[in-house]
Amino acid sequence: MYVSGRLYYGFPLTFFNHKFNTKNIMKKSLLFIIMVLAGIVAAQAQAKVYFTREISPQALVKIYQAVGREAKGRVAVKISTGEDGGNNYLKPTLIRDLVEQVNGTVVECCTAYGGSRQDPAKHWETIHKHGFDSIFAVDLMDEFSDIRIPVKDKRHIKYDIVGAHLANYDFMINLAHFKGHAMGGFGGVLKNASIGVASTAGKAYIHTAGKMTDAGAAWSNLPEQDAFLESMAAAAQAVHDYFSNGENILYINVMNNMSIDCDCDSHPAAPMLRDMGILASTDPVALDQACLDLVFKHKNTKDDTAQPLLDRIAKQHGTHTVDYAEKIGLGTKNYRLISIDK
Repeated sequence: MYVSGRLYYGFPLTFFNHKFNTKNIMKKSLLFIIMVLAGIVAAQAQAKVYFTREISPQALVKIYQAVGREAKGRVAVKISTGEDGGNNYLKPTLIRDLVEQVNGTVVECCTAYGGSRQDPAKHWETIHKHGFDSIFAVDLMDEFSDIRIPVKDKRHIKYDIVGAHLANYDFMINLAHFKGHAMGGFGGVLKNASIGVASTAGKAYIHTAGKMTDAGAAWSNLPEQDAFLESMAAAAQAVHDYFSNGENILYINVMNNMSIDCDCDSHPAAPMLRDMGILASTDPVALDQACLDLVFKHKNTKDDTAQPLLDRIAKQHGTHTVDYAEKIGLGTKNYRLISIDK
């Protein structure tokens, strides 16, 4: 019974208060533990993206080494050799030290839109004109044939069609030039892995979201935009998985000469945005996202503006490629940017 506000059926009220406070403490402690564990999980899921503001042959080697994944065996260095007439592609003199460091072979595939690189003979002329075969071993991977490799996400494409010589390599360095793109909004390592590694037929297959492999007919049979972007993400995942489920591949984006147009354009618009640096990671989603974030956060000036590139990305819904790549499990947009500059 209650007595003088101090007892309740013979028990001091402080007993109940103590029990109530203990429960509160236990709840708070459990909540704290859950928050700590969640933070640990989030930190573990956070990808590492390395960054240097220096763009030089030495900086490319340095950032490759910072990633901490050694290129072993037969190493493919996937670049864009650039369309004849364009001048924004990564120059042989810039990438030379890195290619030599890993004893790599520069690899490419033919395009699907005519120009100077759809026909293998013309593509070799462009490769020579741009100086690549004078310095490196170069492999046009789909020169003679292509192969199909499996994809996990079959929403649009049922397989990925790549240059047959991909089978000749144990490791890939995906060395991309980050810039705009007329169809994808932007191009980075995800595009370099998907469209870049695909054969001519494979490019048509991705661009049409699995409708056809005929490059001549593809451009009059384009799907809605997101289907194309999602097909790129699925193809990039196929290449990633091909190299020992992503253990034998690493990714580098060079953020220089950032025109709104791709290196596949023979008359690209002049870059309006200053060079930003080189970024690298083992996670292609985190890497492309980090580069996008640098562009999104850039403070524009009259002579140094990201606005044309931002407009191009928005017009083509370019960020959807990264979003979808994360959705299908290729990587994470959650990253930590680590500067290697002193």
